[in-house]
Amino acid sequence: MTELTEQKIAIEFAGAMKRGRRKPIGPLNLRIPQGYVVALVGPNGSGKSTMMNLMLDTLHPDEGSISWYGGAPSKGLPLELRQRIGYVPENPALEENFMTAEMAAKFRARWYPTWDQERYESLITRFEVPRHERLNRMSKGERRKFEIAAVLAARPKLLLLDEPSSGLDPFAWKDMIDELRASLDEEDVTIVLSTHIVEEVKRLADFIVLVHQGQIVGMAEKDALFGSWKEIWVRGAQQNELNGIPGVLTCKEDGPSIMKLVVSDNVEFEEWFERERAKIQIIKSRSLELEEILQLWIQGHQPGQTN
Repeated sequence: MTELTEQKIAIEFAGAMKRGRRKPIGPLNLRIPQGYVVALVGPNGSGKSTMMNLMLDTLHPDEGSISWYGGAPSKGLPLELRQRIGYVPENPALEENFMTAEMAAKFRARWYPTWDQERYESLITRFEVPRHERLNRMSKGERRKFEIAAVLAARPKLLLLDEPSSGLDPFAWKDMIDELRASLDEEDVTIVLSTHIVEEVKRLADFIVLVHQGQIVGMAEKDALFGSWKEIWVRGAQQNELNGIPGVLTCKEDGPSIMKLVVSDNVEFEEWFERERAKIQIIKSRSLELEEILQLWIQGHQPGQTN
């Protein structure tokens, strides 16, 4: 797991476990750095939404603890911190269904001391949200745009987004990404998002946390993860020569005299190749897609790990 000793920590899970009817979530050990975007990725049912609710303090761990900005309150989050947390759930809250966008905004403005009405008006206009339509009569995309506008207008210190792009068309999705990036540039905000959209991870995330079967498999910096995992085809070497080379995870034949390698530390592999290039030829290479990287990670191949 990536070391975060030099950064301030927004949220820390320390052996936190939540028992469920089917399977437990945890124990979870994770440190979310302040001022960054952390993407929770993994299959459906892996525990991402439970983690979101633990961070919101709407669920409480049965074992272990969770701390926010260095504090672990025994009687729940203090009001002043709750009012600095913004949350966009995958399914909107029912309590606001019969409110119009204007009514819901006024309700939220009373709850959030940091509410920025000017920003709300600007976002509602940009997102083309109908102001006087009841929320339950809006399309899924319109409701989602209202949720994004309202949560950004509250100027939260901690922003939790559960599948934020659900229901958005490509134009609204781009607007949302632009606004989230602007928030990061202008404010000291920490964003945790759970998403299945690869492009969302690429455009926003600083760190990726892989969650699988209720466990945190690992955490890695996004740029390092995407930059180091590659598939490489070589000629001039046998499988027994290639196994055990620094950075090589898998090796198999892919045609006459051609071997296909999966490499998790491209720097180490390139250093080895420079020493052997007189007899080894690289035919082609490609960077692995996120889904391929995650599958290898789930199988136990950690970033930077050799065979």
